[in-house]
Amino acid sequence: MTSALQLRTLVDDIADSIVAVDQSKVSFKQFQPGVGPYGEPQLVRAIVERLNRKALYAGRTKTKRCPDLLIEGAWALEVKLARPFGDNGKEAENWSVNLLHPYEGNVSVIGDCLKLRAMGSGERKAVVVIGYEHTPPRIHLEPLMAAFESIAKHVCAIRLGNRTQTMRTGLIHPVHQQVLVAAWEVEPPVAME
Repeated sequence: MTSALQLRTLVDDIADSIVAVDQSKVSFKQFQPGVGPYGEPQLVRAIVERLNRKALYAGRTKTKRCPDLLIEGAWALEVKLARPFGDNGKEAENWSVNLLHPYEGNVSVIGDCLKLRAMGSGERKAVVVIGYEHTPPRIHLEPLMAAFESIAKHVCAIRLGNRTQTMRTGLIHPVHQQVLVAAWEVEPPVAME
């Protein structure tokens, strides 16, 4: 059953989990209420908790060091956050580096693709970007997503599936008002004959 779990369903369920965290109105540390300020490990844990409540995931979803989120027998996911603005409403410095740094062993999404590609598990592999914007966006995430795809494919020779994404609006944070969840399957390299 889990092997049939489609990336589209998973992306929608992740987005719905993020909205549920947001609607709980629980603040992360000293930040304003809302899901936007959550750190990556805290957000992934909250997503896993909510996914495991659904019959489709049946408690088989867990956080790990590598990958960030594992759905046993189905998907190994690495997750990154993209926040052009901080909790205080000021533009964040170096926020796009999490997606674009094209070197193996780093903490960017490209580094995550390389790490997933080298993993030996039987699960399908994907990278997930959770990005926050104003409504309407003051800085659009689309150019960053397109830049990531171009660098991954044309500079690092990473085989990515088509982007699967969804948007949820109406978040309670005054800066992180909407969330974009985008995912790409990381396909195995082509075998040389």
